[in-house]
Amino acid sequence: MKFAILAAGGIAEKMAEAVSGIAGMERYAVASRSLEKAQAFAGKWGFQKAYGCYEEMLEDPETELVYVASPHSHHYDHAKMCLEHGKHVLVEKAFTVNARQAQELIHRSEEKGLLLTEAIWTRYMPSRKMIDDLVGSGVIGQVTSLTANLGYVLADVERLQKPELAGGALLDLGVYPINFALMVFHQEVTGVTSTAVMSPLGVDWQNSITLTFAGGKMAALHSNMLAQTDRQGVINGDRGYIEVQNINNCEEIRVFDLDRRMTARYSVPEQINGYEYEAIACMEAIRNGQTECREMPHSETLRVMKLMDDIRQTWGMRYPCE
Repeated sequence: MKFAILAAGGIAEKMAEAVSGIAGMERYAVASRSLEKAQAFAGKWGFQKAYGCYEEMLEDPETELVYVASPHSHHYDHAKMCLEHGKHVLVEKAFTVNARQAQELIHRSEEKGLLLTEAIWTRYMPSRKMIDDLVGSGVIGQVTSLTANLGYVLADVERLQKPELAGGALLDLGVYPINFALMVFHQEVTGVTSTAVMSPLGVDWQNSITLTFAGGKMAALHSNMLAQTDRQGVINGDRGYIEVQNINNCEEIRVFDLDRRMTARYSVPEQINGYEYEAIACMEAIRNGQTECREMPHSETLRVMKLMDDIRQTWGMRYPCE
């Protein structure tokens, strides 16, 4: 599988590292708006070709799967460009700016029979099944609530401060606690309440979200781009609770009983850096002729985007590119 990267920024480096260790995945091409940057990236990570124009890379008939690593504001245009050139696409999270854009891309990928999936790595990791299996085993009994948070000191990251680049905590960080909750509670979301602290430029610096699910389950979620948080997820049941250390890339899973005594702890499998799982899932889906990955089906991408649309609407937060 000839793998290509569109936009040679920091997150593209992580994907390049992961792809370097995947059997059957060929580091084929990278494109940047700067040819010099693309050439430097290709040389560092062993990609065969470097392009100073996205369209040129997409016109290369040998390019098969493209990872879109540009800012959120550009995901729609760049993913659409890939699809129009007949390429399979792995789009970095957040998938698009809003659900309307997501729906248009999904419709186009299905129409053309091309894979299109969201690179929300936590959906693809082995830890996801480990958590599901533990909850399903009944070890902590009937589960009724969870909490999850994600925060880093990112105040100096330009793309996160700018509304025109679809910045803010929600699309970059909040998407992880939201996905964590949806992966644990598979029921319909029946209620959403939220609040945010906004920057002078009009993006959310931090936010708090409560989701209510069918059957009365609740998830209390927080994301913050001004402070470091413990990144922990806690799943609560009537026989104990489960702690997930780092919801952004699970490091360990711990089980506690009603006396708050740890009864079990589970390590996750060794990984290259965690990005490899989504790339492997794409390769398998393409070989099977699928237009979506089972780990992150189109329906779930749309569900997350619609939730974030509704949340932003209550804050009055709208991006210039919408």
